[in-house]
Amino acid sequence: MEKRISVELSTRIRHLPPYLFASIDKMKQKAIARGTDLIDLSIGDPDIPTPPHIVNAMKVAVEKPANHRYPSYEGMPSYREAVALWYRKRFGVKLDPQTEVLSLIGSKEGIGHIPLAFVDPGDIVLVPSPGYPVYSAGTLFAGGENHVMPLNEKNDFLPDLDAIPKKVLRKAKLIFLNYPNNPTSAIAPVKFYKEVVGIALKYNIIVCHDASYSEIYYDKRPLCFMQIPGAKDMGIEFHSLSKTYNMTGWRIGFAVGNREVLAGLGKIKTNLDSGVFQAIQEAAIVALDTGDEILSAIRKTYQERRDVFYSGLKKLGIHLMKPRATFYIWAKIPSNFDSTGFVTHLLKRAGVLATPGNGFGEAGEGFVRFALTASVERIKEAVERIGKIL
Repeated sequence: MEKRISVELSTRIRHLPPYLFASIDKMKQKAIARGTDLIDLSIGDPDIPTPPHIVNAMKVAVEKPANHRYPSYEGMPSYREAVALWYRKRFGVKLDPQTEVLSLIGSKEGIGHIPLAFVDPGDIVLVPSPGYPVYSAGTLFAGGENHVMPLNEKNDFLPDLDAIPKKVLRKAKLIFLNYPNNPTSAIAPVKFYKEVVGIALKYNIIVCHDASYSEIYYDKRPLCFMQIPGAKDMGIEFHSLSKTYNMTGWRIGFAVGNREVLAGLGKIKTNLDSGVFQAIQEAAIVALDTGDEILSAIRKTYQERRDVFYSGLKKLGIHLMKPRATFYIWAKIPSNFDSTGFVTHLLKRAGVLATPGNGFGEAGEGFVRFALTASVERIKEAVERIGKIL
């Protein structure tokens, strides 16, 4: 009889919930295997191709022998300079490319790693619920404790900072924020950001703002946290080229802001990864210089889809807010379902795949998230299918 070792997972892995989008992908593959004509509105993966000029820049860069060697850990100086220039043009924020910009293998990687640099066992991290699952997962990997900040519709999906107990604030090391928000599509006003700055300075909390969706907006350009006076004194901001330039598979992003915080994150990265492939960085430089006419066309596509889906769901009697940013629809579900049950019902009866709100945290129960990552025609068909089973 063949002998095998006994494989036992670590405590942190055993306590970690299944990653939401990995579970969604399994549901998707099973539906496809059954022959379902699936309309996939679950994962925020743009269906629009990367703009051709970026792809062409990559073709040129990948053939350069110099790019086939290890890249720098912090990112090529030219890439970090391009990020700083983009921030100055887009937000009016000045950054030192050498100390206030750090390249990332996509923003997810930086978000997941930053607790390792600052959180010890027993420390608290303030995380939004509903929210991107990586905020809480990164805390668990570092041995920290998550304190949930509920995002409720009555408060415009902003956390009630006054409701956080002072004893929690005194033990908090990080606070994660994300506006424009995934999954609710909410945006944050100046007043809220100023409150965050005041609390962070008072209790010595590092602010980690995820601004991955800053360029997917409709009626009004959203603010970034770095535009707020004093933001660099206690915080950093994560960005990704994934959503803005339809580059999800390229895995490149950046963090900017407080140089000491970035140095701590950089120390984790030097021990765990070897930087971003230089050819991708060269293509990203071209991406960051993309004219607004291309980005406006991308936003127009999402806005057409938003308007069709929003009006369609409203006519079906579904309660939802009209998104002002991101490419997500955050909708209330019928009262006779829970979030997971409704998503399963949609998949089996309508062939429409969405994401259950409770997958983003307990405060997401009672909601479902749809991604606007299908054509207008398919979205119209999804609304028609949903209408038939409600």
